Amino acid sequence: MVERKEYLDQLWAWKDEQQIKVVTGIRRCGKSVLLEQYQQRLLANGVTPEQIISINFENLDYEPLKDYMKLYNYLKERLCADKMTYIFLDEVQEVPSFEKAVDSLYIRDHVDVYILSLIHI
Repeated sequence: MVERKEYLDQLWAWKDEQQIKVVTGIRRCGKSVLLEQYQQRLLANGVTPEQIISINFENLDYEPLKDYMKLYNYLKERLCADKMTYIFLDEVQEVPSFEKAVDSLYIRDHVDVYILSLIHI
């Protein structure tokens, strides 16, 4: 797997900043791989697995979370107290009104949100 160093470094520069990070691109361009590599970098730099929540909405295991309130409650229950929690939402456009859940997480302390979204050409 090719390391996407330039993009990883750009994400790293925004790590822990109170900004929602959005990675967009066409289907199968490597968005998910990029965020997997970023998560590995987090782990290599002392972040614990409990601090990382990653959901890919193409995976049917997460079908019940395609309701924004269920998604929000699921994520809220898994936040680490007094430590940064890194949330990765892949293909989040599959969740109607996902913005409400993301905005509510955004205003909390110790939450770093990353969104991957398909762009249509």
